[in-house]
Amino acid sequence: MTIDLSTASALSLVPKAADPQSAKEFKTDQEVRWCPGCGDYAILAAVQSFLPELGVRRENIVFISGIGCSSRFPYYVDTYGMHSIHGRAPAIATGLSTTRPDLTVWVVTGDGDALSIGGNHFLHALRRNVNIKILLFNNRIYGLTKGQYSPTSEAGKVTKSTPMGSIDYPFNPISVALGAEASFVARTIDSDRRHMTEVLRAAAAHEGSALVEIYQNCNIFNDGAWESLKDADVRDDNLIRLEHGQPVRFGADGQKGVARRDDGVLHIVDDVADCEGDCLWVHDAHAAEPSTAFALSRLADFDTLENTAIGIFRDVRRPVYDQLLEEQVERAAAKGRGDLASLIAGKDTWTVTD
Repeated sequence: MTIDLSTASALSLVPKAADPQSAKEFKTDQEVRWCPGCGDYAILAAVQSFLPELGVRRENIVFISGIGCSSRFPYYVDTYGMHSIHGRAPAIATGLSTTRPDLTVWVVTGDGDALSIGGNHFLHALRRNVNIKILLFNNRIYGLTKGQYSPTSEAGKVTKSTPMGSIDYPFNPISVALGAEASFVARTIDSDRRHMTEVLRAAAAHEGSALVEIYQNCNIFNDGAWESLKDADVRDDNLIRLEHGQPVRFGADGQKGVARRDDGVLHIVDDVADCEGDCLWVHDAHAAEPSTAFALSRLADFDTLENTAIGIFRDVRRPVYDQLLEEQVERAAAKGRGDLASLIAGKDTWTVTD
């Protein structure tokens, strides 16, 4: 995946750095305080190594987080940042993005922070297509508060808050984002740095809201949650790597594939040799209609993680909230200054008499 970030429209208004930068310049003097072995370390290292590619001045990059283990992120990246309120990071990022087009605004959140108390903020930022990039760390557990089940925990999950097993059906963050008409939706894994960097690069270039779900391991409270997608002996048979314009094939020898049945439903082909003609589905991340991207997000088995797709599900252009708002303000200004008193005491007021 080759993307020229120097001309990417999402960064066109953001001032560029005068000199080349290095990953070291994006590291702070703060002690990184995550549990040893946490997947957050890998994500942090990947982001710090990726940021110099943007060619953007550090003072024009902002990371905003909510509450959770992942939300310590702004302390460790030497840019501007805010450790904000539980679930409200997308709302704060919306205000910043719409008023400061000279900034590239990133949100760091977790599966609990984003999809529980922050569910509405998450959905509305995506549907509005605000020019922000959301990194959603998904470890299927509440880590900071010591191991309660989260909105992405599988049914039957035994935790401190569900001693008899969770009876909730879990959210699929990719499906939720696509249902909210998000214009960029992708998934990657903390242990696959190359893939993560490619996805981050595409998200940064995207104009509008971008969701990147990152499968992240919590080795203390939910260790091995994604092991079947990481273990070299089985991962190739479970992972579907989406590539735009390519037939969807996977498996250790590429023997498996994804095809569409006569009724329109996507399904797994266990042996592509048995697939007649050109029956394999060719992935189109730029399709205006999100239904196939949604179908790809539904192939995964939440319990076994078989048929889990990673990569870019959707990357389409549509009007960006920030620009629409600016245009509306300009049109209002062109009509001349309004009268606040007249607006307050307008046609919808009345007089109360005895």
